[in-house]
Amino acid sequence: MKNSRAHYSSTIYLILTVVGLQLLLGCSRPDWFVGVGGKYNEGKYEMLRRVGGDMDKAIDRFESIAKEDPTYRDSLTQLGRAYYKKGRYQDAHVILQRAVALNSQDDIAWLIFGLSQLRLGDNEKGLETVRGGLTLFAKATADNSYRGYKSWDPNDRVKIALRRAVFVAVKGIEAKDDVIRSVESMLSAVDDEEFYQMFEKGRQRKQTEG
Repeated sequence: MKNSRAHYSSTIYLILTVVGLQLLLGCSRPDWFVGVGGKYNEGKYEMLRRVGGDMDKAIDRFESIAKEDPTYRDSLTQLGRAYYKKGRYQDAHVILQRAVALNSQDDIAWLIFGLSQLRLGDNEKGLETVRGGLTLFAKATADNSYRGYKSWDPNDRVKIALRRAVFVAVKGIEAKDDVIRSVESMLSAVDDEEFYQMFEKGRQRKQTEG
């Protein structure tokens, strides 16, 4: 167990060191940097799988990316979420602090950061962070498009989950457990919708090529 904890600590330290250098230098490797794109796709696939997603594999892929280029897409957010799904809330907290520092408009990063704060007992700040994340997400999806998907959530499943999460978050810290459940449920709906959007985009591409 001690060796395992030491490995996690050294990995997190290395990632944070690289993030710090990237922020200092204000640069990042190009998207086509060998290996990063493939690792990201592999890790993201595990994250989006509703059943049987391998979080250890996802963590391995996103940690590898974070060591090479922590500014690659939303890799730090994905790593933080993978930590969260594994119950590694302190690691998620640390990484997601860096994720929102790199991109203050990353609604998903703020939401999971807030959840990790709640899980760690930092209730007031956690609730405030979650509310802010929900506000960012609502703004980002207001025109029924999201992160490059032009017909986002046509069946309103995510929108309904968002409304539920906002309603519960307004109740305050006495509804902490419900807040966590409702936001996690909303994030699952986001995953399902993104998986569907990716599937549709691939299907349409094949039809065009055919």
